[in-house]
Amino acid sequence: MLNKPSLIFDFIKNMGFRYILFRVWHTFQVKTGIFKKKFPSAPKAKKFISKKEWVEKNISFFFDSKYDLQLEKEPTEILESRFRESKKNIITFFSNRKIQLEVDNQWFKNPDSGFIYDATKHWSQIPDLSTEAGDIKFVWEKARFSFLYDIIRYDYHFESDQAAYVLSEIEDFIDKNHINLGPQYKCSQEISLRILNWSFALHYYKHSEHLTEELFSKVMNAIYWQLHHVYHNINFSRIAVRNNHAITETLTLYLSHLLFPFIPETKAWSKKGKQWFEQEVDYQIYDDGTFLQYSMNYHRVVIQLLTWGIRLADLNNERFSQFVYVKAQKSLDFLDACLDKSSGTLPNYGSNDGALFFKLTDLDYRNYTSQLDDLRMSLQGTAVVKSESFEWYGLKNASIVERNQMAISSFDIGGYYIINEPDVKTFIRCGAYNDRPAQADNLHLDLWVNGENYLWDSGSYKYNTDLNLIKHFTGTAGHNTVSIDHKDQMLKGGRFIWFKWIKEAQATLKKDQNYIFRGSINAYRHLGGITHSRVVEKSPNTLSWNVIDTTNKNKDSIMSQHWHINPRFKDKISFIAKDNNGNELLPKVESNWYSGYYGLKEKSLSISFSTPTNLIHTQIIIHT
Repeated sequence: MLNKPSLIFDFIKNMGFRYILFRVWHTFQVKTGIFKKKFPSAPKAKKFISKKEWVEKNISFFFDSKYDLQLEKEPTEILESRFRESKKNIITFFSNRKIQLEVDNQWFKNPDSGFIYDATKHWSQIPDLSTEAGDIKFVWEKARFSFLYDIIRYDYHFESDQAAYVLSEIEDFIDKNHINLGPQYKCSQEISLRILNWSFALHYYKHSEHLTEELFSKVMNAIYWQLHHVYHNINFSRIAVRNNHAITETLTLYLSHLLFPFIPETKAWSKKGKQWFEQEVDYQIYDDGTFLQYSMNYHRVVIQLLTWGIRLADLNNERFSQFVYVKAQKSLDFLDACLDKSSGTLPNYGSNDGALFFKLTDLDYRNYTSQLDDLRMSLQGTAVVKSESFEWYGLKNASIVERNQMAISSFDIGGYYIINEPDVKTFIRCGAYNDRPAQADNLHLDLWVNGENYLWDSGSYKYNTDLNLIKHFTGTAGHNTVSIDHKDQMLKGGRFIWFKWIKEAQATLKKDQNYIFRGSINAYRHLGGITHSRVVEKSPNTLSWNVIDTTNKNKDSIMSQHWHINPRFKDKISFIAKDNNGNELLPKVESNWYSGYYGLKEKSLSISFSTPTNLIHTQIIIHT
């Protein structure tokens, strides 16, 4: 029986004393009001440079202004539709869900829960997790200003000047969100993205008459105090969070002097930011190119941030430490191996919050080809597919190459094993955790044929929702793996916390006559420890997989094998499962949930096989 001291010890062992001490100090500063002094809510306005001086300074950016771009104009229906929606304040949330926002409360009202945040409350007094308020990401989504890319691209391709509209949205935010007050100052990553996206818009419209001297000064003052906030709260992301948030924030600090050299403090902020950014890249991207968040979507976030960093450093004749470029290339190698060539998508694996910070094409959010090629172009001037985004980054003369996909790929540090055959992909996860896990999904199996995901990951849905939904989407039974007595492989704690991490895992993937994966994990430590081993065997050029799961559970426990099926192909996939004694197991068929995009869920199909024995041998056949 686990007791509270045991869980506390496990938590401290996993997270480390540095994390614990920082959280205590951070909470103390919140409770005592220190943060209210550290992050003033009515600071004196700063003026650094006139608009004319800024324009004449010719700060190096991806492009000089809208008139510098030489991209072939392609006014698509998709782009026009998204622009028309934006004009009606219908914003595409999390890259898929369209929501009509109220203009008066657009920065404070959660459109999902209806809760309205207090715009006069200091950010340190606003909880980011509240049953009443709901998921705070719904309030942050428009305020990161990623929606501007659709408007700017519409401006260019349709030759329709939208400077007044874009700049009025920025001004409206500044006027209604006073420095360090309200929910929009709660998260330094959101602030960082806002700065980067505003910078993109300012350079595009730098010669516009709508960018008046008064507005320019107002924007620069807001940018200064937002950078001030990020710098003085940077240890929260570097110590308490340490994931893509830290990479975003440290990169923004590094870029602060490149983008705003006229702000005196940015010289020091940029120097520290570069040092911290390099540290985070080195720590968070493992030596095999996998990423510490165990998430395809969050790895793409890092890909986009690396593109910004490497590209702007190049344009300013600066360089990062060489390992940054090595880790960037290894990230590409990993994601290329995982990508399905036919669809351009990746397994819906790991936490997926719908983030696509810099959307510079019409491609669907689930298509990764553009973002991978943007980084590939920044590193080596090559691409798999020519993309509009290259011109926006000032990248030219792409040399087209084939995507590098080996027949078998093993990423032992992160724990991913992939079989790539023509039109068929087999994706397996098997790894130990040295960094915080998000889902209890070890030994998950994804199957793809002709660009279609037949056996899939259930997704994430929402980070703050009904506990039963959280259990389904993050728990073991929500993945194509095995559970014991309907328990998770690790013990779920609050929100993003898991106890009893899987610390031991080993796997091999080889090809002789057949492809053979063998992997095992030491899991269920909260149940005394149980080893789960999985063998996946596949004959080349067939659509048949043999999966053998074994455990050393006790005889009174029930072992269940779970499969989540794309319902469009329910009649094209069959299972024959047998237990340890050769007895055929009857399937339990259930309607369940799948989330391909954050905040959206749809009906899915799940099949499970259960036995009191220690083995389940299943043959999976796909009929095309």
